[in-house]
Amino acid sequence: MSRYLTPSKIALLCLVSIYTEGVVPNSSAIHVLSFLVSCLSPLDASNPHSTSGPREKHSSVSIIDLEEALSAQASSIPGRSVWDLFLRKVWSIDSCDALEVFFSDVSDILAKTRDEQLRDRDNGLAPESGVMRLSRCSPLGVFVRRAQLEFTRLQFHDSVRLWKGFVKYRLPTYRAWARRNPAEEQATVDINLLELGLDANSPLARVAYGNIEEEEENEEQYVSTKDVERLLEFQIGELQRLGGRVPDGMKTTLEQIIQSGVTLPNLVYYLRFLDAWRAGDYPSSFDNLHRYFDYTMHSRDRSSYQYALLNLAILQADFGCYSEAVSAMQEAVSIARESHDMNCLNFCMSWLYHFGKAFPEQMKDVQNTGMLGNEKEGLAFLKAKAKETEMWSLLSTTLLSEAKLELQNGESLSSSIENIVRASHLNVTKNLVNSMGPQLLLQGALYSRIGVSHLSWLSNEIFRECYAARSPFEDYLKSTFRSCQLVRLPSPSPNTFLPRTQLSQQGRYKEVSTLMNQVAPEKLRPLKANQYWTFFSGLLQLKRQVYRDNKTACTSLLSQLEAIQLPDTDISLLLAFQTTDYHIRQGNYTHALSLVESTAQSLHPENFDINSQVKLLCLKASILEKTGQPQRGFSLAMRAASIAHRARLLPGLWESVTVLAAVLLALREFEAAAELVESVMPQILESNDCDLAARAYSLLVDANMGVAGKVRAQGQDQANNTHATVAKKEYMNRALEYLDCAYEQFEEIEDIKGQCEMMAKKATVMHLTGDLVLANDYAAKYLDLQKQGRSDL
Repeated sequence: MSRYLTPSKIALLCLVSIYTEGVVPNSSAIHVLSFLVSCLSPLDASNPHSTSGPREKHSSVSIIDLEEALSAQASSIPGRSVWDLFLRKVWSIDSCDALEVFFSDVSDILAKTRDEQLRDRDNGLAPESGVMRLSRCSPLGVFVRRAQLEFTRLQFHDSVRLWKGFVKYRLPTYRAWARRNPAEEQATVDINLLELGLDANSPLARVAYGNIEEEEENEEQYVSTKDVERLLEFQIGELQRLGGRVPDGMKTTLEQIIQSGVTLPNLVYYLRFLDAWRAGDYPSSFDNLHRYFDYTMHSRDRSSYQYALLNLAILQADFGCYSEAVSAMQEAVSIARESHDMNCLNFCMSWLYHFGKAFPEQMKDVQNTGMLGNEKEGLAFLKAKAKETEMWSLLSTTLLSEAKLELQNGESLSSSIENIVRASHLNVTKNLVNSMGPQLLLQGALYSRIGVSHLSWLSNEIFRECYAARSPFEDYLKSTFRSCQLVRLPSPSPNTFLPRTQLSQQGRYKEVSTLMNQVAPEKLRPLKANQYWTFFSGLLQLKRQVYRDNKTACTSLLSQLEAIQLPDTDISLLLAFQTTDYHIRQGNYTHALSLVESTAQSLHPENFDINSQVKLLCLKASILEKTGQPQRGFSLAMRAASIAHRARLLPGLWESVTVLAAVLLALREFEAAAELVESVMPQILESNDCDLAARAYSLLVDANMGVAGKVRAQGQDQANNTHATVAKKEYMNRALEYLDCAYEQFEEIEDIKGQCEMMAKKATVMHLTGDLVLANDYAAKYLDLQKQGRSDL
């Protein structure tokens, strides 16, 4: 098949010829021209708001698309539509020779060149007037010129094959044309057969055209190399943008095109490379990448060498070959500098920066060479170069990286917000839809760090509803995971605008499961996407099983999650924190402490996060408090509270305060512990963290009972203990109120162990007050909860 011409393009050329004849009125001209432009120069098909015409469903314009577009448009000839005139035009090409004549005369619809006008003037020919001619530089004029040029380049057998394809292409419209033009006699295949008195089933017709009327039409058989290239470019753009794999239907279509004899473009190897890469097939992806760039080098010499190294580095990094990836990227940087390819250079430097954040130990040699400088110098370089080359997407990403760096280091919160606002302004003014996903994710993380959980939830929902289709699928999974974490929160205060029906139900684990299972299975075909989804789903299940004290399920889930080695520091820390919490609940403090120490040692200055530091300090202080070393835990808890306060890390500050209160309780400082927790209790409730609120209420219970015990001891030492009795009763009643609040919070997250602990404390309080009936009831309820927990396992 030809490089450019197809039967559908001949049909479009006929439509252009009809338009220039002046038979299309003004009322239909806009529609016809819009249809032509959408077929010849379709808009960006990746934009969901664009209308790319019939090409969004087929690789070429079908005769059905033409009928739908033209049949409703009236022409200047009474009683005839544009579709009728189009049929008359295409059926006027009644033989292969007529096709040759059509292409030789098609240049007459173009405006004459300056040389042709001078020649006509010298020959005494008057300029034409009242005739529509297409500008040679207009979209339609360029199409006509290229179509004529490509036809003259065809070999004879290719032109014959093109004619046969055109005959079969227009064959479904024969009855409609014959019904509208009964006076004209036309064969269904070739006028020469009619003149010889032969039909399509005659031996001569079968030799020339085969059984053309009975064979099933295969539209993909009549595509050009140009169509295939555009199809591959679209698929490659989608894979690079969203990180998915080639759909099975598209694979079948490409195989049909290849089997039809179309020359195989080099891009098909790059498409196979991307598909194999997403599938986790390292040998196939490596082989196809080399094939693509081997073919490319023959035509572009060394101009694509740096891009070959760039793709190779990304591939090596994704499969764990980090030293090879760094080496290839360094060479790509050198080649890009030599060739003054600033776009490639900026992308390479950005990749090296983010790679260094994820794998700092692999970047020691590069850091020693001074290629990147420190983090702030690297970001400043990227911002300056992005502005120079007007790479707005890179500039937006750099601003977000700077904001993230400031958040991780606990620097100015206002500066971080400023960078996010600047990136948002850039995304809106430059229409960078692809950059909205990372912006909203970082924005949600910032809201979560300052304790405004409803705004964090809202940012995730905006991303999932409005920008998920234009963002990488991994970002969509992260946003879904964060929404699942927020879905389990308690009911918001009445002045917030979150839907209470979603957040007020007890447990809400069904909603979490539904939300994670809403991900379409075809989206999980890439290996990395499947690993992310499996990890996030497993981590949510692990948290629930930890609350339910299901040791068997927790052990199984932990072994599976630890086997998923994702190159993401944040994800590794999430698993480490959850594992440590599990060991603390099981009383395995030695293992929990060693895990905290190993996690702290794994942090590097390049991937340091102040939130992780505060969390590790709180965990270590809690372990020391539970193992009878509250003095050591006091300094750690104070340090965590000081760091969180200085960095405005409010959820970390509330958690460190509760840990500090637990340490004070262990030191028998009951009044100080109660005052400390009561001072932050409103903020804890606003943060919508059930587990933290339950632990805070439990601390208030212990603190009030401790104060009641002190008051009772002081009353026994004094002769008049009436006031002491009243005060003791007041503190115990307050403890009972806090017990109910703590139980509700534990019940909200299905924390069986916490519920049992609250019931045991309540039974003890009732026993101390002398109400043995209620004490027995609460003790029985404690046993029922334990039995329920064992039955759910």
